[in-house]
Amino acid sequence: MLTDLYIPGDSLLHRTRPAWKLALLFLYCTALFVVTHPVVLTVGILLVALGYGAAGLSPRDALTAIRPALFVLVIIFAAQLWLTGLAMAIYVTLRLMALLMAAALVTYTTRASEFTEGIMALLSRAPAWVPKDKIALAMSLVWRFIPLIRAQFDEVREAQRARGLERNMLALLVPLVVRTLKTADEVAEAITARSLD
Repeated sequence: MLTDLYIPGDSLLHRTRPAWKLALLFLYCTALFVVTHPVVLTVGILLVALGYGAAGLSPRDALTAIRPALFVLVIIFAAQLWLTGLAMAIYVTLRLMALLMAAALVTYTTRASEFTEGIMALLSRAPAWVPKDKIALAMSLVWRFIPLIRAQFDEVREAQRARGLERNMLALLVPLVVRTLKTADEVAEAITARSLD
């Protein structure tokens, strides 16, 4: 089963320290949310596109990043269309897509182990009372769960498609939630067995 979204490569993005990539991702996401202007969004989308090209990734990789969220994006677009109009609906949806693709770009070019090291590097100057190891562990688990949940979603969707239920969201979501909670429980038991709080 897929447990890592990392795509091997030797680009500058692949070689960049994880802490720098995480910091740049934070600044990128903050800029897109704070500065609500179409020009900023356009520049942001172009930067993500350039990043994918520089990393040797294809448009298909970008589509893969947003595919699991397509249903949510459609709902958000419809809600914004109803509440604020077409222009704002397009803007909000494109902004969320840019954020998803930017986050995926970091995951595609960073190994899970490197991600944990990057979190520790960012927390190195934090006060002594900050539980650095626990935060790094929690973030690395989230990092692992993203591709795991996506793989489980694909498996459930294929199974329900064979039953003719691929358009039934309840038939997709209930098994996915059950499997995700079961996996989370197994991970929690493994952590407890290793005497980690």
